[in-house]
Amino acid sequence: MSMRHRAFRQVTAAALLLGAAIGAQAANLGFLSDTPISYMKQRDVDSIKQAVFTALDEKQDGESTNWVNEGTRNSVKIDAAITVASTSKDGERTCRDVGVVLNAKGQSMTLRPQFCKEGAGKWQLQKKR
Repeated sequence: MSMRHRAFRQVTAAALLLGAAIGAQAANLGFLSDTPISYMKQRDVDSIKQAVFTALDEKQDGESTNWVNEGTRNSVKIDAAITVASTSKDGERTCRDVGVVLNAKGQSMTLRPQFCKEGAGKWQLQKKR
């Protein structure tokens, strides 16, 4: 077997393995395309953000509020239960953990963001470390 033919076979085998790996990865992550968040449009995001901020300002720990995307002109009905889970304070800094359970097309997903603010400032989403 010539050196050129052997190199071609190795490159072909490597390409097939890479293609199979990428296909497997895509298949394993395919479930993400059918989650409630995948159906959300920008108007839905803006609406639920407002509902979360209202809950942060008005609800006590353990209290919940419901959100539905009515009026956002999305053909997919999406709803959520927003629960303020806990509050912690450190001087002027207040942090609140929130549970958001999104539902759409028979699928459900839970998000657990944390928001903090300084004094009477605006709530800021905290990045998880």
